[in-house]
Amino acid sequence: MTVETDGGDPTVTAAAAADTASDTEEALIEEGEIAGDYLEQLLDVLDFDGDIDLDVEGDRAVVSIDGGKDLSKLVGRRGEVLDALQELTRLAVQQATGVRSRLMLDVAGWRANRRSELSALGIEAAKRVLETGEREALSPMTPFERKIVHDAVATLDGVVSESEGVEPSRRVVVLPA
Repeated sequence: MTVETDGGDPTVTAAAAADTASDTEEALIEEGEIAGDYLEQLLDVLDFDGDIDLDVEGDRAVVSIDGGKDLSKLVGRRGEVLDALQELTRLAVQQATGVRSRLMLDVAGWRANRRSELSALGIEAAKRVLETGEREALSPMTPFERKIVHDAVATLDGVVSESEGVEPSRRVVVLPA
């Protein structure tokens, strides 16, 4: 599809953009369905119960497994099993589509709860930095966790955040602006 950017008909350009957005959403829905099938088979093999929910948030497919007992085993300590399961699911989607997936997997609401905790942590640290004027280094975090903290800090004026260190000890540092 060719989209004119210089002097083209704005209705054609808008229609082309809408088609592209529709194609993108369809591709994400397909990713979610492939991931859901893969995870359903995995749950059957493990003899775990759970309901699989598919959604699209922004530019990624989101798959959630809820409702079964023992799902905490699929989360593991600090989400380590969940991270591995997400990566395996992404690989299954890539094998089926030929395209690298950015799919997000949540089990038993663990990522959603963690997102809330980390947002609150980032806001609290930012407020302390605003009060004291001194930088604050947080505990080491995964890239997913650091992104959430950076986003939370960015909502407040007068402070900034950056990451420092090397994995697995990379951490967010909140500084006065």
